[in-house]
Amino acid sequence: MLEAILARTGAIPRAGSVDAGTSFGDASPEARHHKMGVGLSAATTSFMDDTYTFIDCPGSVEFAHDMRAALPAVDAAVVVCEADERKLPQLQIILRELEDLGIPRFLFLNKIDKAATATRDALSILQPASRIPLVLRQIPIWNDDLIAGYVDLALERAFVYREHKASEVIELAGGDLDRGKEARFSMLEKLADHDDALMEQLLEDVAPPRDAVFDDLARELREGVICPVLLGSALRENGVMRLLKALRHEAPDVTETAARLGASGPDAQAYVFKTNHLQHGGKLSLARVLHGQFEDGDFVHASSGEAGKISGIHAVTGGHDTKRPLAAAGDMVALGKLDAIKTGDTLSTGKTAPAALVQVLATPPVLAMALSAADRKDDVKLGQALLRLNEEDPSLTVIHNSRTHDIVLWGQGEMHLRVALERLQDRFGVTVKSHPPAIGYQETIRKSITQRGRHKKQSGGHGQFGDVVLEIGPLPRNSGFSFTEKVVGGAVPRNYIPAVEEGAADALLRGPLGFPVVDVQVTLIDGSFHTVDSSDMAFRTAGRIGVAEALPQCQPVLLEPIHTVEIVCPTEATAKVNAILSGRRGQILGFDTRDGWPGWDTVRAMMPEAEIGDLIVELRSATAGTGSFTRTFDHMAEVTGRAAEQIIAAHRPAAA
Repeated sequence: MLEAILARTGAIPRAGSVDAGTSFGDASPEARHHKMGVGLSAATTSFMDDTYTFIDCPGSVEFAHDMRAALPAVDAAVVVCEADERKLPQLQIILRELEDLGIPRFLFLNKIDKAATATRDALSILQPASRIPLVLRQIPIWNDDLIAGYVDLALERAFVYREHKASEVIELAGGDLDRGKEARFSMLEKLADHDDALMEQLLEDVAPPRDAVFDDLARELREGVICPVLLGSALRENGVMRLLKALRHEAPDVTETAARLGASGPDAQAYVFKTNHLQHGGKLSLARVLHGQFEDGDFVHASSGEAGKISGIHAVTGGHDTKRPLAAAGDMVALGKLDAIKTGDTLSTGKTAPAALVQVLATPPVLAMALSAADRKDDVKLGQALLRLNEEDPSLTVIHNSRTHDIVLWGQGEMHLRVALERLQDRFGVTVKSHPPAIGYQETIRKSITQRGRHKKQSGGHGQFGDVVLEIGPLPRNSGFSFTEKVVGGAVPRNYIPAVEEGAADALLRGPLGFPVVDVQVTLIDGSFHTVDSSDMAFRTAGRIGVAEALPQCQPVLLEPIHTVEIVCPTEATAKVNAILSGRRGQILGFDTRDGWPGWDTVRAMMPEAEIGDLIVELRSATAGTGSFTRTFDHMAEVTGRAAEQIIAAHRPAAA
């Protein structure tokens, strides 16, 4: 669609192709390689002396954060869809985002030349995805089994398509004329639900003035009570001009968007919806100016409390940009060298930090991989690259696992993480190795024993001597580690007791099964010392030896983390989701309809962390890419028998 719009408005000589790698948008190496949108593309063009900037957002749910960050700044949205029931849940997700933000929206029913469904039937298929009425603005004209053109129901004119050219007006007759009249009346009935004067005219069989109909369409679109539906074929550039005219006459402008977001006052304001790091051009902050104007060199404050000086204002179109001296309300531009500014910030030319106009919440991540630089000398470079990657895409999360020393990258799915790794290599020059992240297994004990820990070493000069007697026993779950002492008669001098505790804690870092040991009570009850050879280090070593030798005799047991998982999915996929959970040792707690989402369910279950790792891959496969989940750690549970043996056996080679 973006290619068709740019071609028909003369911004590019002809429409490119994603498959052929010639598209103006989706021009990144990753998008070209995977032949799909993996980030938003911005393009500015002119139509009938008005300037428009289009932001083309990826369709995949894995890259939806770009869409969520950009949507608050737009005046209107065009949702390109097909009359396919299998894609209805994805359409519902997108429309819900627009509905919640109060953004006027059009549906463009694409690939109408290949549709196997009548247009009215298509509208019935799509309507459940929208909470407001879908209002059909056009109907197709058929020539045998081919679509030859369309009837504009508001304009009351018929047009014949001319491939890659403007459509031609024709006269309607016979069945096409009757169908047009019937469809127009149906459109007017929906408009009349919010216009009493129009309702009276319809009841009295009075034809409403054409201008009044267009006024109603514009007003009801802006008020968010209808969603107009246009049709065409983006590939053939059919229906594009009608869409552009609808945007020109009916969509709101930046003044209404600024009012919706609350941008006002004496100072200029803009919203940053995307951050890009160029290989040789530094950092660019893509922003929509909502109020006032910004000039190159202006000092700006951000809602985050940061500040900076604009160094370059660029009119961005696809992968090309042109410098300009200023940006006024309505302009979508890239601001250079605002190093401290982040995606989601509100910018102001005032002397203090402005209030945030928009709050974009990152979607909880659902898939992780552990990373390390392929070349150790690139460790620092990897850290810097991940920071920049996270600035560009806040739906990525980087966590440093202090126990395993892994860098864990969390994302929105398999493709999302794959593209992140490609960007690390292609744009930041860092090659990484990846593997599944470690599971947070622990172990505990069931039995109490008394154990002596003795460390004696003589190697010339002062030796080392520490001797302790310890009682080691289990504690209730989630108690952690507790150390007490009951030494009498000075068997262990008091100044060495903290060292014994440290040694005991050292031994718990890795138990006999290979994992950290928790919920253990260690009590120092006796020992002995040497006036010359004893030291803090000697008693720390003795404490570690005593606990390490005791643990295998205390009936150690493996613990695995259990999470509460909440899955949202289309109702028709609920049975598949339940089967997936059962096959992953999940305990289903129940399911219910998803509040406010007709045709969706919420499934709750308890699942081992080890089984959640690639859950999203199977879940998306079962739900046509729309299912997702959130998880919360609940408790640690014992693992026994064959399952425990397999976990311990799998961990030993990795630990070695």
